[in-house]
Amino acid sequence: MTGIRLHAPAPGWAIDADVVVVGSGVAGLTAALRCTAAGLRTVVVTKARLDDGSTRWAQGGIAAALGEGDTPEQHMEDTLVAGAGLCDEEAVRVLVTEGPDAVRRLIATGARFDTDAAGTIELTREGGHHRRRIAHAGGDATGAEISRALVDAVRERAVRTIENALVLDLLTDADGRTAGVTLHVMGEGQHDGVGAVHAPAVVLATGGMGQVFSATTNPAVSTGDGVALALRAGAEVSDLEFVQFHPTVLFLGPEAEGQQPLVSEAVRGEGAHLVDADGVRFMVGQHELAELAPRDVVAKGIMRRMREQGADHMYLDARHFGAEMWESRFPTILAACRTHGFDPVTEPIPVAPAAHYASGGVRTDLRGRTTVPGLYACGEVACTGVHGANRLASNSLLEGLVFAERIADDIATTLAAPETAAPETAVPETAVPETAAPDMTDPATAGPHPDGPASAGPGPTTAPGGPEPRTATPVPHPAPRVLPLLDPAARARVQRVMTHGAGVLRSADSLAKAAEQLDAIHGDALGGAGGSGHKTAEPGVESWETTNVLCVARVLVAAARHREETRGCHWREDRPDRDDAAWRRHLVVRLRPDRSLDVRTTATHDFPPTDRPLSHSAAGTRDPARDPARDPAHHPAAQAAARREQQA
Repeated sequence: MTGIRLHAPAPGWAIDADVVVVGSGVAGLTAALRCTAAGLRTVVVTKARLDDGSTRWAQGGIAAALGEGDTPEQHMEDTLVAGAGLCDEEAVRVLVTEGPDAVRRLIATGARFDTDAAGTIELTREGGHHRRRIAHAGGDATGAEISRALVDAVRERAVRTIENALVLDLLTDADGRTAGVTLHVMGEGQHDGVGAVHAPAVVLATGGMGQVFSATTNPAVSTGDGVALALRAGAEVSDLEFVQFHPTVLFLGPEAEGQQPLVSEAVRGEGAHLVDADGVRFMVGQHELAELAPRDVVAKGIMRRMREQGADHMYLDARHFGAEMWESRFPTILAACRTHGFDPVTEPIPVAPAAHYASGGVRTDLRGRTTVPGLYACGEVACTGVHGANRLASNSLLEGLVFAERIADDIATTLAAPETAAPETAVPETAVPETAAPDMTDPATAGPHPDGPASAGPGPTTAPGGPEPRTATPVPHPAPRVLPLLDPAARARVQRVMTHGAGVLRSADSLAKAAEQLDAIHGDALGGAGGSGHKTAEPGVESWETTNVLCVARVLVAAARHREETRGCHWREDRPDRDDAAWRRHLVVRLRPDRSLDVRTTATHDFPPTDRPLSHSAAGTRDPARDPARDPAHHPAAQAAARREQQA
């Protein structure tokens, strides 16, 4: 444990549960529903409303081998190719083999996908897929439909929820195991202000960190809170340098900031073409799949053409669809374009890449367990090894489903079993010192408020036949000092630094400058505490979010500086080649108690176990849960993927 906490008031109220799920997207709500079905007292905490996360904005669909002639092995091949040599093969195998049934269970929960006249699910293609295997709903409103179905199910089953609540930090017991979270509830409700949920299991499903950049497809709530919380709790994060920039985001001008409208990959899947201002299809000849190449390839193709022509955007031409197809298949995108003054029925759509998805995150095993006992992660906040260096289109919703179910099953089994000793703390393999992460301490948040009530309500009871509730008793973890929070005004500065220095195009110089500028922003906050005239920020949602944004930004830049190659969606202009001999391995980062970063590499492209010390010997040892009956490198899907990768 780091002993590092956000500066926040002490909790004034507390409730008890068996498991607290942080986040309400497809991953969080799936985990909550399955935990509830297992008889566990479950509390869902979400930053805004239940349906306000990234899931609602997903347009394209969910990938699974559901169509005639398609197989999990073929889905695996495409996933491995997109991941550019860094996917964990066993994690991918879990995804593609368990995925179809997970989608069927989602349908049984109430999700309605688009079907043909015979009632068969309609499937489309997206970038990187060699088959039509993307199920969609409402044309281009898949995420909204999935969110609706899961939210309805949560309400029908009376799962306890706390909306408009920003989770601050992890609580731990005397053995260093998870014991709940502290959180701040905004607005009116049963609770208000800073409180705590005491639980022996915490599931992080907080979504992404797109708001670290100036322009993103992510909603405003995606400020990297889960990754920052995990780092402060001592958990390992991995592959944070692999940020996927969606190739086709509606271009609203060079000064546009915040959430930008996405033009789904499914539009290209249905036959739209990328063209320059002269109408030339520049992706033809760059990849066998042209516009349907993996997202990193398409984003790079767009950026290259923009540099060649001195342009700040390209165009997506789908005029040949006609009005009827636009209105029936892509009504959401059509409306967004027209709202901003563009009509894709009659003119090409201006597009440019923008931050979209974090392929890395909090490192987990195949059961969603992090390196902190009792702390789980799933969805975009997690790094399961599925995505490697670049996520395959529409695998994200599937990953949320599959690994959320696995987490719930593991929690139910664990809480029903006798107490076990906490695993050892991971030991660094090779360390690269970095500067401190920002502004995160107040020991007061580690335990109940001495003047506050022990509980603000009884909460749900364990269902008959379910496991007996396991108590979680948080204990204080004194931090060495209390640092000031960042002024919310610094958030825009951080975003601009990240966009210019660590965006689609990166180099040693741009990343070094970004690191220097982020250090200066951090220094401003420290100077406020030292009396330099800078105003010290007060605890509050905006200052907490800004502090999280800076924390994640600094880790991302440190990892991007360390990986001296181009791979997947990490594009180093000064290191344009992929280097498998030196870099076909993962970067793992931890936050030390002195707030410096421990950055190290794994021995192979496989993830080490989360429950054993990481050393030179252990780094190359696979978790038994990840070991197939034979070496995955010899699996036919892996071999076929390697051949395609070489051809691409």
